[in-house]
Amino acid sequence: MARPEAADGVVRPIAGYGDAMTDAERIESVAREKLGIEELHRGQLEATEAVLGGRDTLAVMSTGYGKSAIYQLAGELLGKPTIVVSPLIALQRDQVEAIEDHIGDGEAAELNSTVSERRRHALIEALERGEHEFVLLAPEQLAKPEVLEELAATEPSLLVVDEAHCISEWGHDFRPDYLQLGAFAERLGRPTILALTATASPPVRREIVERLGMKDPAQVIRGFDRPNLHFAVRRFTEAKAKEEALVAAVADAPKPGIVYIATRKASEELAEQLRAAGVNAEAYHAGLAARRRGDLQDRFMADEVDVIVATTAFGMGIDKPDVRFVFHAGPSDSIDSYYQEVGRAGRNGEPAEAVLFYRPEDEAIRRFLGSAGGIDGEGLEAVGHAVEEAGGEADPIALVGRLDLSRSKVLEAVGRLEEVGWLEISPGGGVHRARGGPSLEDAVQSGVRESGERREFDKTRLDMMRSYAETQGCRRDHILSYFGEEHEVPCFYCDNCDAGLVHADEVERPFPIGAAVTHKSWGPGEVQRYERDRVVVLFESVGYRTLALDLVEEEGLLKAT
Repeated sequence: MARPEAADGVVRPIAGYGDAMTDAERIESVAREKLGIEELHRGQLEATEAVLGGRDTLAVMSTGYGKSAIYQLAGELLGKPTIVVSPLIALQRDQVEAIEDHIGDGEAAELNSTVSERRRHALIEALERGEHEFVLLAPEQLAKPEVLEELAATEPSLLVVDEAHCISEWGHDFRPDYLQLGAFAERLGRPTILALTATASPPVRREIVERLGMKDPAQVIRGFDRPNLHFAVRRFTEAKAKEEALVAAVADAPKPGIVYIATRKASEELAEQLRAAGVNAEAYHAGLAARRRGDLQDRFMADEVDVIVATTAFGMGIDKPDVRFVFHAGPSDSIDSYYQEVGRAGRNGEPAEAVLFYRPEDEAIRRFLGSAGGIDGEGLEAVGHAVEEAGGEADPIALVGRLDLSRSKVLEAVGRLEEVGWLEISPGGGVHRARGGPSLEDAVQSGVRESGERREFDKTRLDMMRSYAETQGCRRDHILSYFGEEHEVPCFYCDNCDAGLVHADEVERPFPIGAAVTHKSWGPGEVQRYERDRVVVLFESVGYRTLALDLVEEEGLLKAT
């Protein structure tokens, strides 16, 4: 159906929703009649109201909270098209189906690499006529100047970034177009921005806001706790013993389930071992053909495969409610990633197990994987010279053909050089030397320094993952405090609490959780958590650091700010 105009950002009541209604009443009415939601969560209503008021909004809400309802409601009540950035084609299709089931046929369409140019033009024309309200696409589509220009012509009222943690998790390495979303928003006419994610620690939230160029955003943070998940770590010294225990645990566990593992080869080998043990298991990784991955996902959803052994390529957007366990064959690269992955268990609210099978030596694999990739000084310099040689405007994609660098490295270099003020991105998607910017030599040095600082920060996030694996404290509290949420201990639903290792905290806490503090050498930081006689602080300069409380007190290492 045709949408009402809202060029001035004012909400226009759609047919059947009168002017006398408040925004909250309109939202609740549409929720009942279109989405079948009798009562919205407070966070859903708060975020939707903020968006309707024209305010950029970051909504961080746990799995199952109903984040997609926020943009569906706002899109229905705003006047122009809603553009939804979603990372995976399969996820885009699931969201299109959900919108059409709830709101109506033809209300949503996907725009991705499977869509022909003719179909794209027809889709854009339908958006302009108001026949579609929602279009779902990946950031790589917005990186195409012709797509961006056509979408800008529809004057979208809302840009949604779903799974917004990907900006931080993926943008710096293999999907650098995520880092350009703020620039894309400007070239779309700067619609209101809504960022959605289930897990984002304070530094990730700050990066999302900064990268998207969000202006004084409303931040709606709700409920990280998943009380039906039981957390445990099984520790081993020998690789073979861990492998045998993992196979036995999967064989004995109620199905269906997911096992996460670090590499493609390891996923194939473990799946074969599980099949030999009588488990209906399949490997899933990015090296498989797209059709094969889609088939495996469909079979898992249809209960035709009991266990998926996967790298991190599997799981985003998988809304299978009855997953009974998520096991990890080794540590994730951060608590952010780990909680995102275990969040795929127990979505129906029934009890589910989250178990990490851990050897300290496994951390070396994660450190190696984390050190791979990234742009170096030589690459930054090569891209800078190529832009200079272009004599004005340069097409970043054309640079790929001229340089001995991958597309991702060229785009990461463009992002770094933009961050340090050496180049600018034009409305058409080209790049050019910024006026009054630093010299290329200084820009390269700054870019290398920022890349190094990013990698050092990522190492400290891995340190927090190791701390989770080795703690004798409450594992639930460890995770929740990482995301800035306090929880009473013991939780009575993790292995350490089960074993009686956790008692109510008797140590005096000199600063509350989330307090802003300053260190003599490391500068400003934020108190993250306490564990017995230690405090963990997230510093802007050096990442996560664990300090002994007696030294904090005796030497005055931290001061409240």
